[in-house]
Amino acid sequence: MRRLEGSMVAIVTPMKDGAVDLRALRELTEWQLAEGTDGIVPCGTTGEGVTLTVAERADVIRTVVETVRGRALVIAGAGSNATHEAIESVKLARSLGADAALVVTPYYNKPTQEGLFRHYQAIWEATRFPVVAYNVPSRTSVDLLPETVARLAKAGAIAGIKEATANMDRQVQLVEKVGKDAIAYLSGDDFTVLPYIACGGHGVISVIANIAPRAMKELVVAARSGDLAGALAKQAAMAELNRMMFVETNPGPVKAAVALLGRAGGELRLPLAPVSEASLAKVRDAMVRFGLKLA
Repeated sequence: MRRLEGSMVAIVTPMKDGAVDLRALRELTEWQLAEGTDGIVPCGTTGEGVTLTVAERADVIRTVVETVRGRALVIAGAGSNATHEAIESVKLARSLGADAALVVTPYYNKPTQEGLFRHYQAIWEATRFPVVAYNVPSRTSVDLLPETVARLAKAGAIAGIKEATANMDRQVQLVEKVGKDAIAYLSGDDFTVLPYIACGGHGVISVIANIAPRAMKELVVAARSGDLAGALAKQAAMAELNRMMFVETNPGPVKAAVALLGRAGGELRLPLAPVSEASLAKVRDAMVRFGLKLA
């Protein structure tokens, strides 16, 4: 399997009149590849994976895999708060030709660390497919601790982790307890790409790459090559734009931004609602200041 590293995009799922817009998804994917993106991550949080039907998720993953044609990694969102459903989702990702599956920690249930270990172990035993665990306590109310990650890595149950705690001490603990290159370490926070990579990270699964893919790729390359001054300049340059992508709940702002670029519609699926006019104005202003060309 190709190494899970570099600048990856948590790609939005374009929608039109309530349905998934696969044509726009193909065009977005081709643009990402042309801009140097190393991996496409469909059906994640930014891709509204939790509100897609099974058939829609299959269509989205299939479309991305067929468009990419091996030119980049495809890590398909496949998580659920029910282990048996997560297993079926990972099997679906495998059958559609994805390279790996992104599996969020079970939300709402609030399992113990033992429950988390057994969840990922059960998925591995049932699928034998590379899984990237996705730790995002702000959304799930559960935290996958370094000791549990170490157990999972030792058992071979995970190939990597997307860590979205924005906590660099956490990343250092992962390197300490799991090993520097034992698994792939991927940042889940655009605003900490440089420090995350400096603490042993291998890349990022990015929101802002939906609208500034080349800038994110350049930041990751600079950080990974040890050009800390250059990377810091790039990280600081996109700081305001990063903040605006979370001025309301993701993916509302980034979908609005994609629409402002003229690359896809900004339609969301309930219970998410379009961003307010005030938030839209902030997003637009930040895009202009960053130098993005609006439609």
